[in-house]
Amino acid sequence: MTFLLLVVAGLAAGLTGTIAGLASLVSYPALLAVGLPPVTANVTNTVALIMNSVGAVWGSRPELEGHWRRAWEMAAVSMLGGALGGALLLWTPSDAFEKIVPVLIGGASVAILFRRPGEVRSLEQRPGLPTMAAIFAIGIYGGYFGAAAGVLMLAVLFAIGTGTLARAGAYRSLLLGTANGIAAVGFIAFGPVVWSAALPLAIGFLIGGRIGPVVVRHSPADALRVVIAVAGVGLAIYLGLEAYR
Repeated sequence: MTFLLLVVAGLAAGLTGTIAGLASLVSYPALLAVGLPPVTANVTNTVALIMNSVGAVWGSRPELEGHWRRAWEMAAVSMLGGALGGALLLWTPSDAFEKIVPVLIGGASVAILFRRPGEVRSLEQRPGLPTMAAIFAIGIYGGYFGAAAGVLMLAVLFAIGTGTLARAGAYRSLLLGTANGIAAVGFIAFGPVVWSAALPLAIGFLIGGRIGPVVVRHSPADALRVVIAVAGVGLAIYLGLEAYR
């Protein structure tokens, strides 16, 4: 029964992640609910999230067509951040980091609502140093904890102009997938991964991640942006209350 419940949680999280960038909003509490302690749940969740990115990138191939080179350049920066974030999770206390995260998530969620006039372009020019620094920082957060990392990354991608919501989501899936992937390698080697929970969650993630881009492609973009923003602000408030109580 636990196996099936985690598959369903992974499916819901995979859909939520590829549509709104909030996969951990579903999957992390599910792991806590089946009895995993917080750090173990976080590590196990990150390992399972690899399959969400695999499914999402697989489903986003039309949006990434002709953009793979630029996307991989940005993903390499995110991967370096993910490696550092994973190391920080294993070796440092989390209190200070947890206190600033709600502010970042809330700000990013609000930023997603604002559409720049020059938004629809294709990143023919390499993103500047501030953008790469932001991607690196979000990669650190993605490897460290990752709740609403997708919302943070979407805000950056909208700011530099990646075109449609579907294309921004495709970039986000690849960038965060590399950050999660490199962090997961470290967790597999040194962290307390619970494979009996990671496997069913990963199955659900793969299915949900594959379906999510199709949903985004055929959904009204403006409405989805509002949903993502509201959900992100809600999560920021919840995390803030938890961090400062």
